[in-house]
Amino acid sequence: MSIIRSRTAQVAVVAATAGALALTGCSSNSNSNAKEKTKTKQDAASQAKAVVFGDAAASTGPAAAVAGARSGGTATVYQEDDFSHLDPGQIYVSDGGLLSKLLFRGLTTYKEDAKGNQTVVGDVATDSGKMSDGGKTWTYTLKSGVKDETGHEINSADIRHSIERLYAPFITDGPVYIQQWLSGGGTAYRKAYAGPFKGNKHLPDSVLATPDDKTVVFHFKDAQPDLPQALAMAGYSIVPEKTDTQAKYDTKPVAIGPYKIAEYKSGKSLKIVRNTNWDEKTDATRHAYVDGFNIEYNHDKDDQTKTILADRGEAKNAIMFTGQVATNELKDVVQDPAAMKRTVQGYAPYVWQLNFNMDRVKDKRVRDAIALAMPSTAVYKADGGAYGGEPASSLLSPTTPGFDASIDPFNRGKKPNGDIAAAKKLIDEAGAKGMKLVYAYANTPVRQQQAVLIADALNKIGLDIQKKEIDSATWYEQMGKVKNGLDLYMTGWGQDWPSGNTVIPPSFDGTQIQDGSSNYSHTNDAHVNSEILRIQKITDAAAAAKEWAKLSQYITEKINPAAPIYYTKVFQIAGSNVGGLRYSTVTSYTDVTQIFLKK
Repeated sequence: MSIIRSRTAQVAVVAATAGALALTGCSSNSNSNAKEKTKTKQDAASQAKAVVFGDAAASTGPAAAVAGARSGGTATVYQEDDFSHLDPGQIYVSDGGLLSKLLFRGLTTYKEDAKGNQTVVGDVATDSGKMSDGGKTWTYTLKSGVKDETGHEINSADIRHSIERLYAPFITDGPVYIQQWLSGGGTAYRKAYAGPFKGNKHLPDSVLATPDDKTVVFHFKDAQPDLPQALAMAGYSIVPEKTDTQAKYDTKPVAIGPYKIAEYKSGKSLKIVRNTNWDEKTDATRHAYVDGFNIEYNHDKDDQTKTILADRGEAKNAIMFTGQVATNELKDVVQDPAAMKRTVQGYAPYVWQLNFNMDRVKDKRVRDAIALAMPSTAVYKADGGAYGGEPASSLLSPTTPGFDASIDPFNRGKKPNGDIAAAKKLIDEAGAKGMKLVYAYANTPVRQQQAVLIADALNKIGLDIQKKEIDSATWYEQMGKVKNGLDLYMTGWGQDWPSGNTVIPPSFDGTQIQDGSSNYSHTNDAHVNSEILRIQKITDAAAAAKEWAKLSQYITEKINPAAPIYYTKVFQIAGSNVGGLRYSTVTSYTDVTQIFLKK
């Protein structure tokens, strides 16, 4: 995903930056291009299905061959910035997540079919995990023959080490779900254990056990039905114990995936080549058709688009990781049928929403009026247009299991650019005409344009909007303060894995309210808090998805702490020589594990 600092702001900052990258596009396809679009674009229905947990058969390699694929050649990747981390334990961003698919492996991973349906399967493990004790205990058995780039076969001690090292002080930017589940929420896990270095002991066997070289057992105090999905995150990839250089690992990690690092020039480039110790028979999801990837930094989205669209030289073999078709190049791409055949489109997992500071904006009629007045169409078009987003009616994105497009409390479907008349009526009923509200926004061109649009709409319904610009570098830090002195502010949020469990609790759990919390609206509702605890214990993924959807609807309709404005989309282009091009419902970008070069 994207820029990370603290856990409480991690996902939100990720969403903010990735959302900004994803929103590019404005005009619709001509009829001649519509048929081609469906080849690389997934609809919301396929992504909103509950994830399936796979058995040993589903977890057995090799991965199904990509039609027409051939081996050989080097792919080029144009990237705007250097990766913030190469240590998998520090990866919590989109571009790093894509790289991790090529370099690293974990206990579990995702397999997706041609329709985008997702199954959690065993990666280094033989299956997605065996649950017992009502979801409090999970047991994993390791596959034989999984080796790192040095030839070392991965064993249970490596898995234990990979989890334990995440407690070390130098690990600051990765996910903390499993650490908190094992050792206490918030920062309590840090106090419970300091990591396996400097002579420290292991976590107790009552928490994490390795009874033999092939078995790993997780023991949790509470049921954790989402463990297989959490383990599939890049941040829980395996770091072999013998080659762990601790803080230095961030510059030269050891690969277990199909590729390894051959050359890294900080701020300039990264070259990866085949890992000859990777065995496709142990891997149910990845391919290694190309010989390697040359990843070049310092290519902004304009440069990426122009270079790949021109389709000359190495650009014929190029893909984007998290780059997007630039807004000013859209017309050239959309009106070129040949170019459209090499585009990738689909939903990103982010929802941009207008948060109400519930400590200050207490009248629900005012909140509902503001939600009704949101000029969603104009707001997302300011961030790119039709290819980059669409009006949002839910706090769950179309990529989240349980998403239901028919739930539309603010009439986004019929009036996507706002219902001023209905909003004015509510403001009058509330006696709120002339009410002063402080609307905060980040000092970037897109957010500045959106601030004008939102303030104008709210002024039209009788509110007195006071705009306040905030430095984008400290945006989420400022929004995360309980006493932030603000009334309205827009944030983006995306799931960490396909579950409402990574959307609703971090955003609306009242027990988590504190400085740095991602409950930006300060929602603290007894029903919501109790429902979160209840749903988190449901071990059936499909059943849990339905309950998260119900709770999301309750939050929007009965409380309305945050008005959904727009969903984000992805629109990427690749070179004409790239085969196997498809949108991944797992990563929301080009599926880097499938590509090959046609010649």
